[in-house]
Amino acid sequence: QVQLVESGGGLVQAGGSLRLSCAASGLTFSSYTMGWFRQAPGKEREFVAAISWSGGNTYYADSVKGRFTISRDNAKNTVHLQMNSLKPEDTAVYYCAAAWRGGVYNYWGQGTQVTVSS
Repeated sequence: QVQLVESGGGLVQAGGSLRLSCAASGLTFSSYTMGWFRQAPGKEREFVAAISWSGGNTYYADSVKGRFTISRDNAKNTVHLQMNSLKPEDTAVYYCAAAWRGGVYNYWGQGTQVTVSS
């Protein structure tokens, strides 16, 4: 049974930082592209960042480029999202997701709330 468990969300002031983590189990982690998505109230879920199974390639939404950094530790089956210079518009529930060899994201976590106050 595949499980993705996010942690690290919380309340932070604008300009602050948070580090999200996602612990994966029940899958061959090193074969999966890992992604972070977010969904703000009243909006559709949107892509934030992704990292290839080897960690050699990373991808970011334009809105977070230069502020967020995605990384992974295949030995610990974890993926992280370092979020710096946070803005109120970053407020959302953040989801971790897994896609086998870069295909469809078919495994999702339950999400962690990030709230950025102005």
